[in-house]
Amino acid sequence: MRTHVVDHPLVAHKLTALRDENTDSPTFRSLTDELVALLAYEATRDVRVAPHAIVTPVAPTTGVKLASPKPLVVPILRAGLGMLEGMMRLLPTAEVGFLGMMRNEETLEASTYAERLPEDLSGRQCYVLDPMLATGGTLAAAIKFLTDRGADDITAICLLAAPEGCARLEDELSGIDIPVTVVTAAMDEKLNEKGYIVPGLGDAGDRLYGLAH
Repeated sequence: MRTHVVDHPLVAHKLTALRDENTDSPTFRSLTDELVALLAYEATRDVRVAPHAIVTPVAPTTGVKLASPKPLVVPILRAGLGMLEGMMRLLPTAEVGFLGMMRNEETLEASTYAERLPEDLSGRQCYVLDPMLATGGTLAAAIKFLTDRGADDITAICLLAAPEGCARLEDELSGIDIPVTVVTAAMDEKLNEKGYIVPGLGDAGDRLYGLAH
């Protein structure tokens, strides 16, 4: 597993505003959208492309276009939905699948409660959207779900990550023999006793949508 913390002043600037407890939900959504677009730029460096012949106003040339099968973007409900628009702005021709996963607040284990994905993901690159890589349980379960269906290259895009979550993710995915990359805006200090990232930014879902669980 590879972890890439995006080191860019615009990423740090937008993340600072996201962390601020005084940032309201509309602003939080807008900032998330902008930040995800920046993270997606880094996350798609290895997106698969194929040669594509075109004619410019001056001469014929060969460029590239996204290869088939198309990449699959998978937001983890519900907070991952807040990252979808920023991702699709960069990959408008990608397909979108949905995965509903819920963390038990006592055991911190993840369970799947809904999914809308192709049955066969053989040969597919998948981009998983999950704002917070905290305990790592939800993301590990999501990646296993996708690899069980045949996905052969997975990149997770997270606003924030914690060292404990990355360590657990690496441990749980040790038997998976495909490339897995985590792209995040920051690696924070730790998890607290409730499994929240410190200093973090609070509950991403609640801050995006202003609703309690």
